[in-house]
Amino acid sequence: MNTINWPSKYLPGTTDNFVSNEVIVAGLTVEQVWVYLVDTSKWEGYYENAAKIVLSDSSTTDLQQGERFHFETFGFPIDAQVMELVSPQDNQLARISWHGWQDGDAQTALDVYHAFLIEALPGNRVRVLTQESQLGQPAADMAKQTPNLMLNGHQAWLDGLVNAAANA
Repeated sequence: MNTINWPSKYLPGTTDNFVSNEVIVAGLTVEQVWVYLVDTSKWEGYYENAAKIVLSDSSTTDLQQGERFHFETFGFPIDAQVMELVSPQDNQLARISWHGWQDGDAQTALDVYHAFLIEALPGNRVRVLTQESQLGQPAADMAKQTPNLMLNGHQAWLDGLVNAAANA
């Protein structure tokens, strides 16, 4: 199975917080899942932890390579830029990653790299992996929380994503 392409600054195990979530489901294609991930207008319909999404290119709701966007998640106002975008073709591997940040001082600044990977597996199955690596005091604080809000929140994102694709 494939892995996330990590910039060295965000290498898991070297940051203040890291979470990994994955689902494997039968009966969906990479393309079916991709549509609900790349189109930000669909996020709030299946994931309650994404709000006030604004893309720099207002002519589309689809994320593009290099696209800057803003959204609110986990109570943080996040500015972000798409750093990697590989659209699926013929049910091949798809990837999207963004660098996100919240400006602030030493206690409030947050710097993250969030990545998704969608790949076809044998037996008419699809794997959806999301991982996020974070730097900053808010990240260190989140890493200590039990239950882990980010782990649970990202699982809700994946569950909502595959359910939306399956019910389309």
